[in-house]
Amino acid sequence: MNTWFEVTVKYVKMDESGHERRVSETYLLDAISFTEAEARIYKELQSIVGGEFLVTKITKTNVTEIILSDNGNRWYKAKVNFITIDEETGKEKRVSQFILAFSDTTKMADELITESMQGMMCDFEIAAISENNIMDVFPYLTIDKATGIPTRSRPISDFICDHDE
Repeated sequence: MNTWFEVTVKYVKMDESGHERRVSETYLLDAISFTEAEARIYKELQSIVGGEFLVTKITKTNVTEIILSDNGNRWYKAKVNFITIDEETGKEKRVSQFILAFSDTTKMADELITESMQGMMCDFEIAAISENNIMDVFPYLTIDKATGIPTRSRPISDFICDHDE
């Protein structure tokens, strides 16, 4: 499972009217440690931020999954409860996870999350969705030079079952 870090940076940015103003923006990236998170944010933002910037805060997040979409202009954080039944006691058990989805609206984020969760072996409910202040997400991906596939990905053929066997 990925460990996601929120990293807040401050820098001087030109606004729409051409005036310089100091901004504080939050980015999300996965890393092994706080040190790696800081090193990665400097690497990622070098090409995005024109001048100097300062990392002001790094925190671990409770995000367990990122759902990307071609449509969207902001990030939404959802609390998703997975519901199972304890076989011994017969009681419902709820386990919460936080998912980040890229969408245009709260309703579209809800639909995107629901669609991505279809086929789960347990029931789930989306308990809450709220807009998040994250500007961008930088997942850690390396490409296998032999296959051209990201190392954290698996070919679709690994998931297809042949029921004729």
